[in-house]
Amino acid sequence: MNIGVLALQGAVAEHIRMLEKAGARAIPVKRAEEISALDGLVIPGGESTTIGRLMKRYAIDEAVRELSARGKPIFGTCAGLIVLAKRIAGQDETYLGLMDITVERNAFGRQRESFETDLPVAGVADRFRAIFIRAPYIREVGEDVDVLSKFQDKIVAVRQGHLLATAFHPELTDDERVHAYFLQMVKESA
Repeated sequence: MNIGVLALQGAVAEHIRMLEKAGARAIPVKRAEEISALDGLVIPGGESTTIGRLMKRYAIDEAVRELSARGKPIFGTCAGLIVLAKRIAGQDETYLGLMDITVERNAFGRQRESFETDLPVAGVADRFRAIFIRAPYIREVGEDVDVLSKFQDKIVAVRQGHLLATAFHPELTDDERVHAYFLQMVKESA
């Protein structure tokens, strides 16, 4: 099982560490031609505008859309969630446009307003330590999107078939259960 972590920006090493802890072989990917051989892909947090522009510049966006069209699981955290969204509140431009969600960027405030809390995440844990850093939330979801977690009535984790997204950063904890959940999705897609 080869899991790629998009290595354009963000917490790449942290995702690789968590995927390996959960039992996968994880590799950083930076080029479009590396995408097609993957069984799954993680798009980390960072700056969604920068990640989106770099993906387009290097034609990685098309490679990721092709991976998704083949039913291979893709997991986006924080900025990765924004990159996956079909709609971004207050902005016409989207990036991959794969997931039927509307995202509100920086919805929980600026960097200094970052916080941690314990949340139930359906299918993962009754109590998971969630770290929010300039986090988005999901304002609306399509009919075939499952809401996995909410914080203060705001949607912060979702799954749509082979796509998974969290507004928080499970890679910054020592708890690999969200990554293990993603790896199970990858196994089921094989």
